Amino acid sequence: MLHLRLIVPGPLLPAVLDLLDSTLGVTHVVTLPAAARRPPGDVVLCDVARESADELLAGLRALGVPEQGAIDVSALELSISRAAREAESRAPGLGSDALVWESVTEVTHEESAFSYTYLAFIVTATMLAACGVVLDSAVLIVGAMVVGPEFGPLAGLCVALVQRRAHPALRSLTALLGGFAVAIVLTILFSWMMNAFGLFTEADFHGSRPNTSFVFQPDALSLVVAFLGGVAGLLSLTSAKSGALVGVAISVTTVPAAANAAVALAYGEFGQARGSTVQLLLNMSGIVIAGVLTLLVQQSAWRQLRSRRRTAR
Repeated sequence: MLHLRLIVPGPLLPAVLDLLDSTLGVTHVVTLPAAARRPPGDVVLCDVARESADELLAGLRALGVPEQGAIDVSALELSISRAAREAESRAPGLGSDALVWESVTEVTHEESAFSYTYLAFIVTATMLAACGVVLDSAVLIVGAMVVGPEFGPLAGLCVALVQRRAHPALRSLTALLGGFAVAIVLTILFSWMMNAFGLFTEADFHGSRPNTSFVFQPDALSLVVAFLGGVAGLLSLTSAKSGALVGVAISVTTVPAAANAAVALAYGEFGQARGSTVQLLLNMSGIVIAGVLTLLVQQSAWRQLRSRRRTAR
């Protein structure tokens, strides 16, 4: 379940309480008259089943609570209450399958910021992957995949496209393309430096690399893997099963492909650079297509479920 703390201006309180009473899955409603000082208003506390949260938050937005007061939402780890069990049983579907748009939008907004921290992670991951492709080390490649932060902007782009919001889509694209552009340029410089110190050699890069050659040899399977990774990644965000993101991170070769393109450009190997670039674009395209389709299917399924529940009532 989720716990909500609302700051509600006095005139809106009756409408908010009516909304809470009419929403399936709401329980533990507490009102604290005139308890809030900044902004001023009444404080309303309640718990809501995760599968009803999206409908409730949309209703609170429609009433103007965020503009005149506040809505705070936090995950409720444990609730020992018969009322809570009954509320969850009345709510449509299962909490683990619920799509809470406010939560997904907030998470992807934070993860798609073109910040110094984001740049540091993507540059570090790309340089780590460059070491992996030169040394033909699968361990370093997997490490770079886990460190890479690029799934955040990819997920943010999927959410923005489904919601048809231009500014968040542009923000995610800027972080994604700008991040990879900076990472590739700095990794080219890093490769030249490593070569000057004798830590990278052209012979190693051009040698047999059975463990990492897949990063510059795109094929149909690359798109399939990226598509499945995109489905798993978006499901992990919408269903609160964030542990699955680790699996997504080590299944999609975006950062290793960018790293191989950078090292190939450093050594003037334009054929490998082209293949790595295609691999990178295939992976990003597969994730975005899969993410958008996953969100659309979830959105449609939840709308139908809510419609059937309202009809049943």
